[in-house]
Amino acid sequence: MALRLAVVMCVLAMASAVHPQWLPNHKELSSDVLGSEQFAAMSQMRRLAVEFFDFYPNVTLKDLLPGAEHGQRLPTAQDLECLADFTLWLNDLSSFKTWALKMIDAWGSLPSGTLVGNMWDLGHFDECLNIDKAITGGHSIKGKYCFAKVKPAPTIAKAIILKTAVCFPASCSAAHMDTMLRRLFKQLLNVELSSELQIVDEATCQTAEQEPYDGLTIFTIVVLSILAALVALATLWDYFLSGNGRLPPLVKGFSARSNSRTLFKLVEPKSNPNVIDCLHGIRALSFIWVVFGHDYIVYASSPNINLYDVLTWTKSVFSFLVTHGIYAVDTFFFLSGLLLVVISLRSMDRTKGKLNIPMMYLHRYIRLTPILAMGILMYLCILPLLAQGPLHGVLGFDDYGKCKESWYLTLLYVQNYIGVDRLCISHSWYLAVDMQLYIFAPFLLIALYKWGKKAAAGIFILMMLLVCCLFSIMVINDLSLGNTADGMRRLYYATNTRASPYLIGILFGYFLHLNRGRQFKLTWIWVLLGWLVSLALLFTCVFATYGRDSVTIVEEAFFVSLARVAWPLALCWVVFACMHGYGYVADSFLSSPLWQPISRLSYAAYIFHMFIESLNGGVGRTSTYFSDYQVMMRFWADFGFTLFLAYLMNILVEAPFASLVNVLLPTKRPSPSPGPKSPIPVEPQTKEATIEAPAPTID
Repeated sequence: MALRLAVVMCVLAMASAVHPQWLPNHKELSSDVLGSEQFAAMSQMRRLAVEFFDFYPNVTLKDLLPGAEHGQRLPTAQDLECLADFTLWLNDLSSFKTWALKMIDAWGSLPSGTLVGNMWDLGHFDECLNIDKAITGGHSIKGKYCFAKVKPAPTIAKAIILKTAVCFPASCSAAHMDTMLRRLFKQLLNVELSSELQIVDEATCQTAEQEPYDGLTIFTIVVLSILAALVALATLWDYFLSGNGRLPPLVKGFSARSNSRTLFKLVEPKSNPNVIDCLHGIRALSFIWVVFGHDYIVYASSPNINLYDVLTWTKSVFSFLVTHGIYAVDTFFFLSGLLLVVISLRSMDRTKGKLNIPMMYLHRYIRLTPILAMGILMYLCILPLLAQGPLHGVLGFDDYGKCKESWYLTLLYVQNYIGVDRLCISHSWYLAVDMQLYIFAPFLLIALYKWGKKAAAGIFILMMLLVCCLFSIMVINDLSLGNTADGMRRLYYATNTRASPYLIGILFGYFLHLNRGRQFKLTWIWVLLGWLVSLALLFTCVFATYGRDSVTIVEEAFFVSLARVAWPLALCWVVFACMHGYGYVADSFLSSPLWQPISRLSYAAYIFHMFIESLNGGVGRTSTYFSDYQVMMRFWADFGFTLFLAYLMNILVEAPFASLVNVLLPTKRPSPSPGPKSPIPVEPQTKEATIEAPAPTID
């Protein structure tokens, strides 16, 4: 099995719109793929618009309709309107009218550099859509922009399909152009194109005419407007009517001023014993890692003029750092389990083991769901309004139109098992896994409180059984992460295969709970050994497959199963060392207050980061060049706008609804038990926290 492909495809797992066929293999790219005749014929098609109008000096119904010469179907009103507009276009073109020339000028050519991976020519999107030639008082000819697919020769691999822009009257359908171009390519290439290859697809076509807003879009705009008005009013109240500084809870919850102060407040490390300072850095860096990796996916699927350089890039050391951003998932499962146990067991000590499980579930659901629901509305209704460009709907992870039929699965947090093939927001699968683990977690908490180390041993055995289960599923079913949708569904999205880091976090949190207040005095040898082992585990997880193109399914199963244990184990030492003064430079870096705002925004930023990446990718008008430097420049733009959008969503949705939860479902905090205050540093229980870990924050 191709382990390298498996690792790359893990990163591509969230992308329903990005398929592995965008990257041909080496055999397909060999220098003798194209015969001399096919390449010569393809070269003649460089100026596709010229070839088209040389071939069709006059257009008839037989040219527009498939099978018209055999009388297979009668022309419709649309066929006749298309023919009339085509005739007017050709007449004005022969007279060199500007509007007619623009429609020709907007066409793309068959791209140069196809032998190095240039498969796209985007033409001129805006020039085509801006055409509006008035013919009569009630009729005008408008431009329609589409992509035409061209397969230069039948001997070429399926992955090698050229795409070029065409522009024609909006009264014509994609089927009309498909028929005409099919006949043209047959003449120029001297080949019969397969009927399975749809040369012009209506789904790739766009016109300047905008459909009226549907009810859901209007509802989304109204909801956002109401929230913005409430935030504006509360902020004005905060500025001008606060008086002695005391605000009603609801006003404070909706005030952008108050929420911004909380969001951007920088707390010095070690100033609060109830904070594990290094977790802010770990959380923020892991989120950055995910956004960076997703940017590479979007950029690699963009119309690059050097797509085949991606093959070279995938063999570089740096590519392993990018593609293994999947370990950020395990990082946050680990943190979620860790914080849940540390916070909950401390509270259970005060309440003598009492745990309000239904209230835990209710708080968790209400805390996570409002901004997720807003994310569904934004992706479904607002993104299409903003992402006007030739690549809209072509780049990105998802067909967000699927949200219309599967939104409820996302809000029920079951989308990782039900309707995986129609995920609404594909990267929301992590939220489903985290919620399912959270539902199961209270029973582990009760067991730890009642039976202590015996329960911890049981959790360890459970974790090992899940590791063995993952290994067995892969080996018995010959199931790889990288080659089948079933593999992704059963190995990547399934909760039972992702639980190991969460359980390790629970066990480590229990260890911290047992040793709260204890000072660990380690010699430099043990500290050095701890860091060496931790770094060895981290680097092994990332670079173990470097230089290997393929492995057996047994080797892949060992790697996948053990890596999901090794990564969180390495993080245990990092957190432990930073807590007890053995982190040194790592602790100073991870505990820097500068990470705190990004950490607090990470949940909203995670939900909306693909909104920005899809938007920026879809509005591109020209082809791109793939390189690490180019992707880094795209990343900083995407990252900056993601944080800005996350801030807006935080003050509009996340923070106000968290305040509403506190008002409607106030948490009865137990009074502290007698005795010295525990110095164990844990995540602070902010105004929105109950007996639960902080909201999940990463993919």
